[in-house]
Amino acid sequence: MSTVRMSDVARAAGVSTMTVSNVVNDRPGVSAEVRRRVLRQLADSGYRMNVSARNLRSGHSGVIGLAVPGHDVPYFGSLAMHIAREADQRGYRVAVEQTGAQEAGEVAAIQFSRAMDYDGLILSIVGMDLEKLEVAPTFPIVLLGERENPTAADHVSMANREGSRAAVEHLREQGARRIAFIGGPDTPDQTIHSLRLGGYRSALEQAGLGVDPALLFDASEVTMESGRRAGHRLAREIRSARQEGRPAPDAAFAITDTVAFGALRGLADHGLTVPEDLLLVGFDDIPEAAFMVPALSSVAPDLAWTARRAVELLLERIGASGRPGGAESRQVREETIPWSLEVRESSTPVRSQQGSVPVPGAEHTEGSAMAEQDAFLVAQTPPSSSTSTGDAS
Repeated sequence: MSTVRMSDVARAAGVSTMTVSNVVNDRPGVSAEVRRRVLRQLADSGYRMNVSARNLRSGHSGVIGLAVPGHDVPYFGSLAMHIAREADQRGYRVAVEQTGAQEAGEVAAIQFSRAMDYDGLILSIVGMDLEKLEVAPTFPIVLLGERENPTAADHVSMANREGSRAAVEHLREQGARRIAFIGGPDTPDQTIHSLRLGGYRSALEQAGLGVDPALLFDASEVTMESGRRAGHRLAREIRSARQEGRPAPDAAFAITDTVAFGALRGLADHGLTVPEDLLLVGFDDIPEAAFMVPALSSVAPDLAWTARRAVELLLERIGASGRPGGAESRQVREETIPWSLEVRESSTPVRSQQGSVPVPGAEHTEGSAMAEQDAFLVAQTPPSSSTSTGDAS
């Protein structure tokens, strides 16, 4: 079968070769009717663009890479959607790779992006030693990540400490005194575990409270199952403390929303509920957080801003790399993602009719959550509609 050329498509569609080129490259100046006719002929003829030749002529592929720890992590799924939208508005396509949060995967993503002639790469750094990352002026990279950036790449970072501190301060303001941390261990490396634990620790110390090791519940894997197991351990600690007459955990900060979802399930497995038994705040504010029962309070990074800024920085780098000395003369940018604390049901104490704010877990026994809810509903019933409770026996 002979190769179909652009001139063959043009002849069959009754247009010039330049018009076909404009349609193939999505350039303006072609009427809707002509564009439809050319696209139909392209499909019918089986025409395939010589991408390598086009890239060689233009100096750009029109594709940027995005490398994230995993496609199945809700936060990164949302981020990828926002980045693809921002890139599309600027005429770029996004190819998404997953690194497994490992150095080998991150190195492979850089190598693959270069081999595929992507115009640049947005890379979420987790496992790589950044001291080893050599940023070539001819291949632009923008880093997303937690750690200090010693490289020549632009860097967009999360306010991990600040957001975590705000979450714990919020729980304190709701009356909580025994606030647990559900996440990974403290390490010398800068990870979401160490940074968010640092924010948790800072908030407690600022309030004059020390960090009780008994209130640190491991969820190193940052999955729902890991959160569920932590929820089981937390529930056992709550029950044990109540039985022994000592102060029980009354709130928890989970390192991510995904971990918080698992913790909710783990607590429910032991008959405990949020916010009746425990106040809870997560981090990331993924879309599902607002639809949970109860709706999850969460630290909310501005994903739309993150995507827009990462794409802007990368395209600036791509533009600079095409100018002699442009990439070398451009200063490295360090930017922090804006964030807010979304307060929802999970961190709002159940209030009595008089408006007092009980500390979760106080005088709360097994099965009492439903009883308290029933009592609250009865108390709200207007006197004119109240009924007898059994005096006619």
